[in-house]
Amino acid sequence: MSELRKNAIIASVSRDQLYGTNVFTLKDMANSLPKPVFASFLRQMRGRQTLDKATSDAVAHAVRIWAMDRGATHFSHWFQPQTDTTAEKHDSFLTLKSTSVLNEGVHAIDTFSGSQLLQSEPDASSFPSGGMRTTFEARGYTIWDTTSPMFIQPQANGTAVLYVPSVFISYNGDALDEKTVLLRSGETLSRAACDLLNLLDPAPPGHPRVVNQVFTTLGIEQEFFLVDRALYALRPDLKICGRSLIGNLPPRHQQMEDHYFGKIPSRVVSAISEVELELYKLGVPLKTRHNEVAPAQFEVAPIFEEAMIAVDHNLLTMDALHKVAHRHKLKALFHEKPFSGINGSGKHCNWALSTDRGENLLEPTEKPETNYRFLLFLVAVLDAVHKHGGLLRAGISSASNDHRLGANEAPPGIISAFLGEHLTEVLHSIEESRPVKNFSRPEIQSIKLGGRVLDVKVSTLPNIARDLTDRNRTSPFAFTGNKFEFRAVGSKQSPSFPVTLLNTAVAASLREVSAALRAQMGDRPYPTDADKLAVIKKFIASSRPVCFEGDNYSSAWAEEAERRGLQNIRSAPEGFEQLLEKSNHSMLIKEGVFNESELHSRYHILMERYAKDVLIEAGTLISIINTTVLPAVFEYRQVLASAASALSQIDGDSSPERRLLAELAPVVSKLQADVAKLDEVSKEVANIDDAPKQSHAAYKQILPIMEAVRAGADFLEYRVADKYWPLPKYTELLFTSS
Repeated sequence: MSELRKNAIIASVSRDQLYGTNVFTLKDMANSLPKPVFASFLRQMRGRQTLDKATSDAVAHAVRIWAMDRGATHFSHWFQPQTDTTAEKHDSFLTLKSTSVLNEGVHAIDTFSGSQLLQSEPDASSFPSGGMRTTFEARGYTIWDTTSPMFIQPQANGTAVLYVPSVFISYNGDALDEKTVLLRSGETLSRAACDLLNLLDPAPPGHPRVVNQVFTTLGIEQEFFLVDRALYALRPDLKICGRSLIGNLPPRHQQMEDHYFGKIPSRVVSAISEVELELYKLGVPLKTRHNEVAPAQFEVAPIFEEAMIAVDHNLLTMDALHKVAHRHKLKALFHEKPFSGINGSGKHCNWALSTDRGENLLEPTEKPETNYRFLLFLVAVLDAVHKHGGLLRAGISSASNDHRLGANEAPPGIISAFLGEHLTEVLHSIEESRPVKNFSRPEIQSIKLGGRVLDVKVSTLPNIARDLTDRNRTSPFAFTGNKFEFRAVGSKQSPSFPVTLLNTAVAASLREVSAALRAQMGDRPYPTDADKLAVIKKFIASSRPVCFEGDNYSSAWAEEAERRGLQNIRSAPEGFEQLLEKSNHSMLIKEGVFNESELHSRYHILMERYAKDVLIEAGTLISIINTTVLPAVFEYRQVLASAASALSQIDGDSSPERRLLAELAPVVSKLQADVAKLDEVSKEVANIDDAPKQSHAAYKQILPIMEAVRAGADFLEYRVADKYWPLPKYTELLFTSS
C-alpha cells in the first residue's frame, strides 16, 4: 500500500472505529449466539461451570463465520511456551466430506468444531520441559483460554489467521507454559484478597459477599532499540545473540541527556505510528511513545489492563514492533543490553489490585494514615517483597538481564521497595504510635500528607497538585502513587513469570495478614480499628528492612542491605537457586501455583537456557574474532609494514608506522591467546551434563574470558584504520535510525 493511500485511510477512520476491529469481542459473541448459549459461556468464563459441547460448538461456528468474513483461512492455538516468546501452528478450516451415497465422491468444506476450538496437540517434547517430556513422550495439549479474546492477524498474502489464546500442558496435565501458572497465581491472589476484604467488611447474614473477585492490573512499559536493518545485518553478534559482543562507545552517546523525550526521528515516528494502528485493531490500548535515554532507544506504554490480558497484549506489541520495523528497514532490539556502556532496556510492570467493584486497593486516598484497608494491603505487599525478594530476583534473572541490572538507569539486583517520604512517615508514625509529623523542609511544613498544591510562582501558570510520592528510578520495586512499579523486569522476557511470582508471594502474605487479624479479633465477629492497627504495626516492623528511600546505585546501599539481611544476588544462576530455596519452594507449592515437578522443571529449564545463551555468545564471539576482526587487523598490519619498509628504502622516517605496529603486536597476540582459551573453556563447559553445574560454570568461567576478548577487540577497533574495520560501529548503529 502506498503511503498516500495509507495516510488517507488513517485520516478517514477514527480510532473508535478501528479499535478492536480484529478482535472477537464479547459484544460480537453476544450478537452471534442465542442468549441462553451466550449466558452459558459467560458462566463458564467466570469459573462457575464447565464448558459443554453445545456451547463450544456454537462459539466455534460463530467465530469461524466472523473470522472468514475478514479473510481468515486458518486458525491457530496461540500459546506461551517457556521461551519468552509465543508459539503457533496454523490449521486450515478445510475439511473433506464424503458424499459417496450420492455417488459424487469427496468435496471440500470449511468447518470449525467446538473440539477444535477447545484443544489442539503440539509436540510437547520439542519445547522446554525440564525433563517432564522426552522425545518418546511427545504428546501435549493447548487449551483455549476463554478469559482472553480471540483475534485475527492479517497475513502478507491478503488472507488472515484466527488466533485462539491458549494454555499449554503436558499429557499428564502439568503446565509447560507461562500462562497456566499466571492464571493460577491470579486466582490464588483473588481468593486471598477477597478473604481479607470480606473479613474487614463482612456481608450481613443471608447476603452475598461484598467482594467476589480481585484482579491484578498491569501496565507494561516496553523499552527497545531501533537500528538500521542493513547495518544490523552486518553484525553477526546482534543477529545471533541480540547484543553487540564487541564495540566502543562513540565520543558522544547519552551523556548530553538530550535524547530522552527529544524529538522522535521521522522514520521511527512512521514505524511506531503504524505499530499503533496495527495494535488498535487488536484492542491493545497503546497510549504513550517517546525517546528513551540512550540514542536509538524508545519506549511505548499502554493504558493499564487486567494482568492476564495485559501480558497477551505486551507479547502482541513486541511482535508488531518486530514486523513493522522490518517494513521500515529498521530492526527492533529487545535485548536488555544490546550496547555496552549505555542505557539498557527494561519492561516496567506497573502492578496493582482492583476489586470487581472497580476499587483500586492500593489507592492511599487523602489520609492514608486512617485508611486501614489500604495499609493492610500495603504491608502485605511489603511483607511479600521482604520474605520472597530472592524469588522476585529469580523471576527477573536471565543471561541478558544480568548485563543490565545495576547499570545505566537499571535497578540493582538487591530487591527493595521504595514508598516515598509521605508513606514512609505514615508507617513510622503508626509503628511509633504518634501523630504524623509535618515535614522538616520549610517549603512543605504546612502540607497535608495527602498531597499539596505546587505554586510555580509564575502568574500565567496554573497551580498543580503534587503526587503523594516522588519517583525513584533506582528502586526495583517502587510505589508510584496507587501502584507498584516492578522496574527490574527485562525488556525481552515475557512478563508472565515475574508477575506470577509476585502474585503468589502477595497472596501468601495476604493470608498471613488475615490470619493475624483473626487471631487479634478473638471471638469478635469483625475487627475493630485497634485490631487492624495492631496487625499493621506488626507487619510494618517485620518488613522494615526491605524499605529503602535512597540511591540504590550507591555502594553504601549494598553495604547497608547486607546489614539488613537482604540478598545481593549477582548472577542469574544464583537467582534461579531461589526457586528451590525452602521458604520459596514451600510457599509456591502450598499456594497451588506450581506442583513439585513443574517447579523443578522450571528450575532446570532456566539453568539450561542460561548456559545455552552464554555458550552461543561465546561461540559467536570466537567466530567474529577469528574470521572478521583478526583478518582485518592482519591486513592493516601488512599495509603498515609495507609502508614502513617503503619509507626505509627511501630514507624516510618510518618510526610512526613501526610504533603502531609495535603497539598492535602484543594486543593481537593476547587476543589470539584469549580466544583460544575461550574456545577451550567453552568446550569444557558444553560437556558438563548437569544443567545447574553447567550454568554456574558458564557464569564463572566463560564470561570473564569473554570480557578479556572484548577488551582486546575494542582496543584494536580504536587503532585500526576505519577503512579496514569490517563491522558497523556503535556510531553508525546508534545514530542511523532516523
